[in-house]
Amino acid sequence: MDKQYNEDGFIPKHGGYERLITYQKSEIIYDGTYYFAHKYLNKYDRTIDQMIQSARSGKQNIVEASMASGWICANTKTQNS
Repeated sequence: MDKQYNEDGFIPKHGGYERLITYQKSEIIYDGTYYFAHKYLNKYDRTIDQMIQSARSGKQNIVEASMASGWICANTKTQNS
C-alpha cells in the first residue's frame, strides 16, 4: 500500500466536517457576511442575496465534499482489497 495513503482520508468520513478548521471558519464567514450585508446594505439591494448565497455556498461545498469523500473512501477500500 502507498505510504502516502491515509485510511481516514483528507476529510473525515460522513459528518466529520464540523471538526474541520475550514468548516468552522466558513461558519464565521457566513455569520459575518450575513450581519454585514443586513446592517450596511440597502434592504432591497440584490448584493445582499449574492453575498449571503456566496458565503452559504462555501459552507455547503465543504459539507458535500465530506460526504463524497466518505463514499469514495469506502469504495476505494473495497476495490483495493
